[in-house]
Amino acid sequence: MAKVKEAKEVEVIVLEENTVLSSILNRSVNKPEVDSLVEGSVISVEQSSVYIDLAPYGAGIIYGREFINAKDIIRKIHVGDIIKAKVVEKENSDGYTELSLKEAKQALTWNEAEKAIKEKTVMSLEIKDANKGGLILEWQGIQGFLPASQLKADHYPRVLDSDKDKILKELKKLVGQKISVMIISTLPKEGKLIFSEKDNNPEEKKEILSKYTVGDDIDCTVAGLVDFGVFVKLEDGLEGLVHISELDWGLVENPRTMFKIADKIRAKVIEIKDGKISLSIKALKENPWKEFEGKLKKGDIIKGVVIKYNKHGALISIKEGVAGLVHNSTFASESKLREKLELGKNYNFQITLFEPKDQKMTLIHLE
Repeated sequence: MAKVKEAKEVEVIVLEENTVLSSILNRSVNKPEVDSLVEGSVISVEQSSVYIDLAPYGAGIIYGREFINAKDIIRKIHVGDIIKAKVVEKENSDGYTELSLKEAKQALTWNEAEKAIKEKTVMSLEIKDANKGGLILEWQGIQGFLPASQLKADHYPRVLDSDKDKILKELKKLVGQKISVMIISTLPKEGKLIFSEKDNNPEEKKEILSKYTVGDDIDCTVAGLVDFGVFVKLEDGLEGLVHISELDWGLVENPRTMFKIADKIRAKVIEIKDGKISLSIKALKENPWKEFEGKLKKGDIIKGVVIKYNKHGALISIKEGVAGLVHNSTFASESKLREKLELGKNYNFQITLFEPKDQKMTLIHLE
């Protein structure tokens, strides 16, 4: 009996040691970083939270705002399901890794879109709306744009004199119909996709693109106007994008105020990559920052006008196309900055950073 008791005591000690070692091992494993995607099995689905086994990192939790945002997904989840989630906090006060299902779904959706581009996947989508530049579609909850120039001949609006109102009227007739398209570009920062109805022959497109070189000045035609820039037609079968940041040296908030469909413009090729061509209109204009090279430096006092607020602070223009930032942190609060610096008014500022080659300038307001 004594030997049995002794054996049990040894077993208990070994189990305790294993538990301690396991605990130390788990603590030594670096937890996944914020924004990384993780995968694990669902341990429990509660009324307001979901617990996920993230071995060997410990347990993850989806709760609070992340639980509310993903309710439609959570309804379909069961214990034992393997799910992917995005890390929003490495370790909270309770020791759990906080996760987001909705953000993970969005990241996976963008990955699927990139895959669809590579595989030239054809999909049938309903036309949700139309504007003067093309059609609005939706895929996996992401809004997309199909420029009119990317429509096949049987859908392309045949309108005399390229009258934009008549073009819109013709495009509106397509709303509600289904159309076979391919994704040709993703713009995650803008939350948008670009579609094409045309057959994309990679060899043919490669041959067309081979005619162009970075640095070329090209005459082209405005084919589509969107919030993030202007689509231009270079020739049949080839369209390029002039991003809003490349339209002008000055502040551009709405490309539609600068151009209209069928406008003839000249632009410079600034990038040819992955079968896409990017252009710049401002690159053909004199760079206004050059005027200040060697003339302004850190510490100089200048006058400037407040032209815009953004999430970082206020943009101050010292000349058309040359603007710097006064950061919110230089004031007690964002509201205090907006109270002190009114739109359209001139104030005195001191330069804290000036890099004209990179078009960078930061300032502080002088009382």
